[in-house]
Amino acid sequence: MDSGIEATALSEEALARELRHLHETRHETFLHGAADALNEHNERTRELEQEYLRRHPEREVDPRRTRAGARGADHHA
Repeated sequence: MDSGIEATALSEEALARELRHLHETRHETFLHGAADALNEHNERTRELEQEYLRRHPEREVDPRRTRAGARGADHHA
């Protein structure tokens, strides 16, 4: 299957656009896609997300999106 341009070859804008599209289509693909479509979606998402993380290792992480932060929120709610 053709899974598009290699993630490493995408511009920053194209990478963001591709990730946004995959995230938008995830639910429908999961619920209604054939097994091969879901596998392809998984592979492409993994490829693009790994490339994003490679390019942005110091991205801002919301403390509430960590295990410790989530546990702390449970105690304060």
